[in-house]
Amino acid sequence: MARERIFDRRRHPAKTFSLGVQHVLAMYAGAVIVPLIVGEALGLSPSELTYLIAIDLLACGLATLLQVWGGKYFGIGLPVMLGCAFQAVAPMILIGQNFGMSAIYGAIIASGLFVIIFGGFFGKLIRFFPPVVTGSVVTIIGLTLIPVALNDLGGGQGKEDFGSILNLCLGFGVLIFIILMNRFTKGFLQSISILLGLVVGTFVASFFGKVDLSPMLSASWFRAPQPFHFGVPTFNLSAILTMILVAIVSIAESTGVFMALGKILDKDLDSKDLSRGYRAEGLAIVIGGIFNSFPYTTYSQNVGLLQMSRVKTRDVIAVAGGLLILIGFVPKIAATAQMIPPAVLGGATVALFGMVVSSGIRMLADQVDFNRYENLLIIACSVGMGLGVTVVPNLFAQLPEEVGILLNNGIVVGSFTAILLNLIFNGLGPARMDQKSIPSDEKAA
Repeated sequence: MARERIFDRRRHPAKTFSLGVQHVLAMYAGAVIVPLIVGEALGLSPSELTYLIAIDLLACGLATLLQVWGGKYFGIGLPVMLGCAFQAVAPMILIGQNFGMSAIYGAIIASGLFVIIFGGFFGKLIRFFPPVVTGSVVTIIGLTLIPVALNDLGGGQGKEDFGSILNLCLGFGVLIFIILMNRFTKGFLQSISILLGLVVGTFVASFFGKVDLSPMLSASWFRAPQPFHFGVPTFNLSAILTMILVAIVSIAESTGVFMALGKILDKDLDSKDLSRGYRAEGLAIVIGGIFNSFPYTTYSQNVGLLQMSRVKTRDVIAVAGGLLILIGFVPKIAATAQMIPPAVLGGATVALFGMVVSSGIRMLADQVDFNRYENLLIIACSVGMGLGVTVVPNLFAQLPEEVGILLNNGIVVGSFTAILLNLIFNGLGPARMDQKSIPSDEKAA
């Protein structure tokens, strides 16, 4: 894959900066929710939780820059944002409660090294991801993210005012504002519609007492990152195996995002490109372990922002990565971003995550032969399983924890279903045209 220059000199730096801020805000909630959940579950003090959030954002920025700049061995060189792996939350809490926080970070470092060492092998798996698989996977990713957006739009799952008229008005108001911006504006204003929706929504929410200033007021202005802040890592075999499974899950998710971005940017990715992307993720996971943050994976929600903003150059993502590093050094800035009410954020992410779904559907429509019954069955079963596991998360609750890590993730279940059915019907080569097609009476129907 040819490597273009990172920065677009034709665009004014102020516009590039604004677009970078928009990407930070799009992934910010997903980045901070992981340390909040894990830190509270493990009983961290407020100051320790503040550090955990700040160092997490800094590590997100470093991980993003690794992928954007790329190199001979590390980085896929695509406009991708990296953030905390959601599927790592439950395993980290379990490891921390049973073996202590030091075992969490020992397992994270070991799993990152595993990905780096075997990145070349994972890169050769590209032939398992033809359009019928990648399109299904991207569609599943978008569909499994929609509930997250709707929970935020309602005011946050478990909140007393969830689904209140005020929250619904704020959330749908932001969504309508974004739609109107895309309908009646062009160029730069249209490309920052998400950012403007978040700013305007937060401003309106402040008049109804929905904006909490206390996190920003109590946070410090500067705090340097400290390796092994929560102690020297320890290495427990069962914890390491668990986090390696989490890393494999992240690889499955990232592959779909990489392939989707390749289609969006009209770039043909080969196994070497994917290997560099996997190794960069592995290195990011190791960095997360050293600085006592989290495993990192490619964030699919930013793919939706690329589609909506129509700005697909790497300079915007490089700026976003730099901003995350800056925020990591200044906890007060990180706390300021937390002032965005969940309902406002949910209204914006409905549009973002919906764009991910539409991207997957477009891949299927453009490149998959819908006249072949086998392709329809692959799509139907994979999307059905992925969405089903997301909607019914306790389906595999009785299975061992190690197995549940994989099967409780709708994206992974849907991806494995698509890969398996594609192998059954199409093998590793081109699809056989002599396989059964949709009967003529079904077509007429």
